[in-house]
Amino acid sequence: MSNETAGGDGRWERETLEKLVFQTLREQRSQRRWRIFTRLLWLSLFVVVIWLVYQSGRLTPSPSTPHTAVVEIRGAIAAGSEASADQVIGSLRAAFEDSGSRGVVLLINSPGGSPVQAGIINDEIFRLKGLHGKPVYAVVGDTCASAAYYIASAADAIYVNKASIVGSIGVLMDGFGFTGLMEKVGVERRLMTAGENKAFLDPFSPQDEEQRAYIQGMLDEIHRQFIEVVRKGRGDRLKEDAGVFTGLIWSGQQAVSIGLADGLGTLDSVARDLIQAEDIVDYTQREHLGLRLVRSLGASIGEGIARAAGSTGIQLR
Repeated sequence: MSNETAGGDGRWERETLEKLVFQTLREQRSQRRWRIFTRLLWLSLFVVVIWLVYQSGRLTPSPSTPHTAVVEIRGAIAAGSEASADQVIGSLRAAFEDSGSRGVVLLINSPGGSPVQAGIINDEIFRLKGLHGKPVYAVVGDTCASAAYYIASAADAIYVNKASIVGSIGVLMDGFGFTGLMEKVGVERRLMTAGENKAFLDPFSPQDEEQRAYIQGMLDEIHRQFIEVVRKGRGDRLKEDAGVFTGLIWSGQQAVSIGLADGLGTLDSVARDLIQAEDIVDYTQREHLGLRLVRSLGASIGEGIARAAGSTGIQLR
């Protein structure tokens, strides 16, 4: 092999090596830049979240000219939800305490939920009305059923759309039983308890008639409480035929005819014609979007586990 050929091969090897080194350096710089960019992006998102949480905590409607205060009750009424007693009562207190508010509107679109949460909100509405002397009106969107109606009955008047769904004055407790399935697949249930009724809601054990009767009695008692609340709120306006307290639902037009509602109306019409303050201020406390997504995911998982265990608790829906 000649020196010229050997030199050419040497240059080719050096050039190839240099290209590989430069390519490696470029890739390393690119990866480093990408890591820096990703870290900065996460830092920016963190700062934005902190700022939004801070702003949501400090921004409150300022008392100004006379206005109609609005508190929205939307979705399932349950602890930890946007329609929980904690959230709604915090909004109500801010609305009542504002010197500029001339009246409060409950803007309701909910299928129901927890009788406990609804009862707490109902009691607080009566307390705040007595304390501040401001009128309270309920305005129904698509649905005001069960626990949502439990809350609405505390209002001085209820206004609906003619196609709204109203009522469902009843109580339920649902679950599953897997005893037949276990027999088919050959699964043996091994359960140890201390207390003869400790496992009376166990979905993997046969239902005992005495225990079923006990639960039914408890549901009947909560139903009686619900009926008393509705009678207290609606008074003589309520036409108590055989179906009012059976869990049936009615259209808004039908609800007006049987005294579950007072008339057809909207937020704007109530603010304009009844409260006579057309400016509307929303006092609804809302969670930060990120917190709400996390909470919703956790609630969905929890509900799935509860259903698998055989019970979702007592519900007004």
